[in-house]
Amino acid sequence: MHFVQAKSLLTKWNGMNIYRGCSHGCIYCDSRSECYQMNHPFEDIEVKENAPELLENILRTKRKRIIIGTGSMSDPYQHCEEKLGLTRKCLLLIDRYEFGAAVITKSDRVLRDIDLFDSINQKGKSVLQMSLTAADDRLSRIIEPNVCTTARRYEVLKEFQKRDIPTVVWLSPLLPFLTDTEENLRTILGYCIDAGVKGIVCFGIGMTLRNGNREYYYSALDRYFPGLRSEYQKKYGNAYDVNSPDNDRLMKLFHYTCEKYGIIHTPDECFRYINEMPEKNIQLSLFD
Repeated sequence: MHFVQAKSLLTKWNGMNIYRGCSHGCIYCDSRSECYQMNHPFEDIEVKENAPELLENILRTKRKRIIIGTGSMSDPYQHCEEKLGLTRKCLLLIDRYEFGAAVITKSDRVLRDIDLFDSINQKGKSVLQMSLTAADDRLSRIIEPNVCTTARRYEVLKEFQKRDIPTVVWLSPLLPFLTDTEENLRTILGYCIDAGVKGIVCFGIGMTLRNGNREYYYSALDRYFPGLRSEYQKKYGNAYDVNSPDNDRLMKLFHYTCEKYGIIHTPDECFRYINEMPEKNIQLSLFD
């Protein structure tokens, strides 16, 4: 872990990454890709220690309330957050200035801040987004070794449901020949239905691989699933989109199930919902 003084924080899409790199160890992580030009080892987390100050300067001067997102590149609730608390400090500012928050995580550490998600949602809007990947706990611990299992993330979703805080699930990635099964899909969809999620982001039954994360993923396959690398290389070569052979059938099941239970299920719809900030309620006097 190393610290930097960042010069900027928000992207043009109002997203922020307080940390660069991650300690969760997910074998498929796209953020390892060379295109992101991370000039330090992925596990040597870069910490933007002045993130709260930068965020407050932004929120203090913004005239329109917006949703502030975090977690698209690096999980805001990885291990160092326990000690540093920068994500919580940023949420406190979002709450104080009455903006919205949309957080993507795989970690049950998010429960520490459920009070802030509740408060932000009462004043405007907060959305918890969680990735659900492998319903089999044994497999989950292999492909995402340093973070809680999918079953535990389902429990987190249920806690947010109790407080009427909206949730969205990322059904991604689903790894060909490992988690691209009907049983896995049905189990995860069952979690989503029971937890009352608002939407599910799914770009297809599969994953992406490009320079940087491809090599890391293949080395993990060699370690945990000997022989599977050759299956990938034979079928996909150096393709970026790595779709399951059963993609079409499983996507029909996915869309059918979401339609049946009233769950938003196209990426555009989900992103539109996540980023829509409701108008601020203004109490009018009876004498106005």
